[in-house]
Amino acid sequence: MVTTLKEETRPLGPDPRERIEAEAELLHQESLTLQDLRKRKALTQTQLAETLGIRQATVAQMEKRSDLLISTLRSYVEAMGGRLDLVVAFPDRVAVHLEGPGEVHTLKLPRPLEEGAPRGT
Repeated sequence: MVTTLKEETRPLGPDPRERIEAEAELLHQESLTLQDLRKRKALTQTQLAETLGIRQATVAQMEKRSDLLISTLRSYVEAMGGRLDLVVAFPDRVAVHLEGPGEVHTLKLPRPLEEGAPRGT
């Protein structure tokens, strides 16, 4: 039997239920699809296609794909007025921000490196 979030949290009372629902919404916001991003910007596929100089059907295909070129994803995001940031992080290295081919910028570490660990550039 399928139950909804409201049914599962009803016994908890209003305060915990509201907190759980707020956290669920936050988690949902952190994992959006390209279509979700476009809709939150109040753009149609046709409007985005015009900005990109492609057909609406191509935008629809992009939104359905699970694997895109980074340049395609960057163009899609920039056409909506956003910026695509790529960060590469390893546990034993400094995180780096990739801006484009051949451009790498070092970022601050969230925690200090261990003694003797190699440093990235």
